[in-house]
Amino acid sequence: MANSFPSAGGGNRSGNYPRRNVDPFAAIRRNHRIKVPQVRVISPEGKQLGILDTAKAVNLALENGLDLVEVAPNATPPVCRIMDFGKYVYEEQKKHSHVKAVASKIKEIEFTARIENHDYETKLRHAEEFLDHGNKVKMRLKFRGREMAHTELGFDVMKRAVAALATMGHPDADPKLIGRNIHVMLTPLPPNKRKPKFLTRSDEEEAVHQAEQTAADAESRGQEKD
Repeated sequence: MANSFPSAGGGNRSGNYPRRNVDPFAAIRRNHRIKVPQVRVISPEGKQLGILDTAKAVNLALENGLDLVEVAPNATPPVCRIMDFGKYVYEEQKKHSHVKAVASKIKEIEFTARIENHDYETKLRHAEEFLDHGNKVKMRLKFRGREMAHTELGFDVMKRAVAALATMGHPDADPKLIGRNIHVMLTPLPPNKRKPKFLTRSDEEEAVHQAEQTAADAESRGQEKD
């Protein structure tokens, strides 16, 4: 039977297979590749424009020299943002190259048993930032001098810190006293489950978060009616 596949240079040699598309942004639907009839639209400034017909939303983006980009495909309807897609790709590549450079690193946050509230919140903010970048966070509380007589104060600080960071990471084990230090390791939650309390979101991240939450609430209400 004749071979229906084209050959070059005497057949399909090892290593001559067509290259696969490895562009991580190729799967992001934008403009006329968005086929759903309606989408929830976010403006370039991060304002919610509500639910629009997809064709109208695409034209609105193109008229301003921008793109309509799907940022939350699993929402009902999908959430799209009007943006400069080329600039978005550049910034994401830069951000991910930074994350890759610090991947698998363990960041350390140090507390004291009598830490002031301002310092305490500052350290939690740093911890959230590390967890948001996918790093593990090792929290350590060091006892000074006679503070070892009241280790319960240190455990109280660490337990409060673990509870405060529960929306960003989970402890690998309970806080443990080793020598004059209490240790606990936090592993970041999946990206879609992280909800910072102390770390300020960017306007774009907050707009997408709010839009996703609105869509989820609407879907939940629809299920309750059913």
